Amino acid sequence: MCICDSLSADEQQIIISNDRRKWGRVVTVITFEGNIDANLKDILTKAKKKCASGGTVRGNEIELQGDHKFKLKKFLIDLGFPEENIIIHESVIRKSRRY
Repeated sequence: MCICDSLSADEQQIIISNDRRKWGRVVTVITFEGNIDANLKDILTKAKKKCASGGTVRGNEIELQGDHKFKLKKFLIDLGFPEENIIIHESVIRKSRRY
């Protein structure tokens, strides 16, 4: 089942990155750029079950609690999104120090 049948490769781009939030918690953010007609709430529901974590949809982004970049890339490919349109940002998340 491909949920991206009507989309061409030039119209869509998916960026997966990590972000550090309040109290040092890591959040994985999936940003959908371009013409995405996919239902983000349905994708979120399946992703939360796959990663066993909580999450939310904010605009054109899906946020999941925890570091799930590589698991989510495989998950999106299994849903039918082209692998060449999925970009993983390799950002180093540093632990904050308190003095």
